[in-house]
Amino acid sequence: MAFTPTLTYKGKPLVRCGKDIYYGSMSDPYVVYLQVLTTRKENNVDVADKVHIVLLSTDESKPLPERVVRQANKSGGLFNALEFGNIMLRSQLKGEKK
Repeated sequence: MAFTPTLTYKGKPLVRCGKDIYYGSMSDPYVVYLQVLTTRKENNVDVADKVHIVLLSTDESKPLPERVVRQANKSGGLFNALEFGNIMLRSQLKGEKK
């Protein structure tokens, strides 16, 4: 049975486990891995502040260190990190089509 994500961002699935979030589908050539490094209180709720973003190849024949395409740290919340990860993903795919 196929996995149907309940959370999506710009049409791509979001899968969360603790402070780790994967953005994209494993059937695509790349996914974005986001790791929440720090949080801050906002209206008595913890929200992401600093996020580490990694663009990963989904090619399982490569060892993990070789699958890392790009990395970045982003402050300012999860939305900024997701948007930056989406830009990384699109630019990588666009660069491969040339």
